Amino acid sequence: MRLSTEQQNTMASLILQIFFLAVILAISQGSPLSYEPLQIHLLRSKWGSGGHHIPGMSCLSWRLAVETNNVIGWSTVPEDCEDYVGHYMLGSQYREDSALITDEAFAHAKTFKLDGDGKDIWVFDVDETTLSNLPYYAKHGFGAEPYNSTAFNQWVFTGKALALPESLKLYRRLLSIGIKVVFLTGRSEDQRAVTSTNLKNAGYHIWEKLILKSSSYSGKTAVFYKSSERAKLEKKGYRIIGNIGDQWSDLLGTSVGNRTFKLPDPMYYIS
Repeated sequence: MRLSTEQQNTMASLILQIFFLAVILAISQGSPLSYEPLQIHLLRSKWGSGGHHIPGMSCLSWRLAVETNNVIGWSTVPEDCEDYVGHYMLGSQYREDSALITDEAFAHAKTFKLDGDGKDIWVFDVDETTLSNLPYYAKHGFGAEPYNSTAFNQWVFTGKALALPESLKLYRRLLSIGIKVVFLTGRSEDQRAVTSTNLKNAGYHIWEKLILKSSSYSGKTAVFYKSSERAKLEKKGYRIIGNIGDQWSDLLGTSVGNRTFKLPDPMYYIS
């Protein structure tokens, strides 16, 4: 039996609501340095809204090119790849890819003998790195719809973004060996309070700094902004052991740290 688009959307909405309640309960019962795997999304069949199967091979190649920074400057996910990207983001492969990257990140962190002066830090991006906005993007075509800053900011102010479980695990493991965490996000200063509360509710209870984008960076690229803020950290004596983000603009530029780690995100591109 084929479901209509409206029926599919209604079913997806009900599943998300039930799922959010379960995740919130799991998070509320956790502690800063304990880890329990959290399910942030459910597997979704790879079928188009009209009931037509979407061939995946060309979209797989597109995603590979995006993740390796060979396809740049794109504004939306190709229309034919909307359901492929949704299937990837809601399925197990996204979680497995993220786990491999964060495990490698922690293996890197363990190779360092820390000075013990509290200046060894790890830089985390926020959106699609620390917090997952999948509930928002699931309703907006997984990046196939043009970015709407008003709609996205309304979502941000709900404070309902969930932790990416693999990043939360990395965060807790880094704290356990004495590395402090700095969050460096493209979110604006007027979102500081809701971002701080959202991070804490998602399980990120302590950090060294939470850096948001000030109005002085208006018109500047993300690469320029994040490079500048990382340079300020280094001038204050901090040593960036590692740097993790979902965008290449989180990792390129200057003062990038001892090593960078790119998490998967085929939903949007930030320069």
